[in-house]
Amino acid sequence: MSDPSSINGGSIVAMVGKGCVAIGCDMRLGMQALTVSNDFPKIFQFNNAFLGLTGLATDVITLSEVFRYKVNLYNLREERKIEPETFANLVSSTLYEKRFGPYFVGPIVAGINSKTEEPYICGFDLIGCINFAKDFVVGGTSSAQLFGMCESLWEPDLEPDDLFETISQALLNAQDRDALSGWGAMVYVITKDKVVKRLLKTRQD
Repeated sequence: MSDPSSINGGSIVAMVGKGCVAIGCDMRLGMQALTVSNDFPKIFQFNNAFLGLTGLATDVITLSEVFRYKVNLYNLREERKIEPETFANLVSSTLYEKRFGPYFVGPIVAGINSKTEEPYICGFDLIGCINFAKDFVVGGTSSAQLFGMCESLWEPDLEPDDLFETISQALLNAQDRDALSGWGAMVYVITKDKVVKRLLKTRQD
């Protein structure tokens, strides 16, 4: 059997700009080479933190609900919104709890700390090892292509509009070179006072 993480396809990328951060995903849900849906977003918002989940679609849906529950509990218990750094540790510990029968996902967390106003991104492996980054993190079936595009296009201190253009071009060009990703894209650009969500039209083949 093939790798469970690549059965349903899907790709995700996050990038840091100047006082802003962006996270984007494709919209495809597949069953290996068969495309089932072109309306399967993989990014979920939890207060100030955004979680991107690629991998096995059942685990993506399950984990998004698990984190919704855990973040709601955190908000009630702490009486404050969860910050991206705290949320990243929550993701890590939740995945590590199941290390002997792991969730087949590759999460990415992005957000802006409401106190320091610093952008924050990180990635994880399927048992919760955190990969901190100052520039970009990628995940999913087109991660190799995304690495190449991001290395070529990303620059330090991009403004929000330039960051949107950069992450969109990286995502669209990478998923055009991967048969298991594509069929539309969704990009969030997060600054300290607003979140802009955009849907991108792409090739539907």
